[in-house]
Amino acid sequence: MNPNPHVAVVGATGAVGLEMIKTLERRRFPVDRLTLLASARSAGKTLPFRGLEVPVQELTRDSFKGVDLALFSAGGSISKQFAPLAAREGCVVVDNSSAFRMDPEVPLVVPEINAADLRQHRGIIANPNCTTAITLMALYPLHVAFGCKRIFASSYQAVSGTGARAIAELERQVRQIVNGEPVTREVYPHQIAFNVLPHVDTFLPNGYTREEMKMENEGRKIMHHPTFRASVTCVRVPVYRAHSVAVSAEFERPVSVEAALEVLRQAPGLDVIDDPARCEYPLPLSQAGKDNCAVGRLRRDCALDNGLCFWVSGDQLLKGAALNAVQIAEELLKL
Repeated sequence: MNPNPHVAVVGATGAVGLEMIKTLERRRFPVDRLTLLASARSAGKTLPFRGLEVPVQELTRDSFKGVDLALFSAGGSISKQFAPLAAREGCVVVDNSSAFRMDPEVPLVVPEINAADLRQHRGIIANPNCTTAITLMALYPLHVAFGCKRIFASSYQAVSGTGARAIAELERQVRQIVNGEPVTREVYPHQIAFNVLPHVDTFLPNGYTREEMKMENEGRKIMHHPTFRASVTCVRVPVYRAHSVAVSAEFERPVSVEAALEVLRQAPGLDVIDDPARCEYPLPLSQAGKDNCAVGRLRRDCALDNGLCFWVSGDQLLKGAALNAVQIAEELLKL
């Protein structure tokens, strides 16, 4: 790839697109030229980058001529339509949607885990599901050390994972409740303020949701672990930003809390916050806006053989989306 690439951000005005632009600037990614692409209704707006106001252009079939790298975050249907067009123009696509994640010809990458898979890309690279990425930041180092067989997990997912309209919905509902007004809803099937919804994504015939099955399916691909099993309940909570996951993992080999902590303290992109006596453990409020994920509440699982419980939290707009995409782009420059 060009060491100073022409970069496009597709879905530039969305929550993840905005974070992609900020992350490119914050990490001093060597952008020679930045093109911002979005729907026709956003065309003409400007967004800040390196002290300049960059205009947003309408996404069209001709948007990728001369573009070296495109970061997509505009939804699966847009990715399916435009990512192959971009790749045919010689542009490398890093796609944040679920459109290509399970395609055997498309690498699904968390750089701290499987950056080597990038060498096999054919123009499109997939960013994993946000909850999966955050969970694997803690699970994968433990898997390498002790051999993970399966996990049981529950997620606590922030509304920003649904997008800007969901953030506005939570803000509006809190205001309505405080003011004694009727609560209105547009994004979620039930009130999200002061509530939790055991429903993220659409339900499948097996009773799980698509989001819940992503942990097993994507986890197998990212970790190169075809027998990995995950039973997950994904829950939407009234938190603005940062997802958390409670994990019970069963390993092939005996695992102690002390040995697990030693492994986790050496893991890249991960902070250990684990001192319950001082009420110190990862909090979504603290992880919001941070690149690293955090893990804590480690304890032997009393219901599983060779089991370990832990709690991991991370900013799903960053490690779960924009940061991971930019890290992939950084790895591509090294190839």
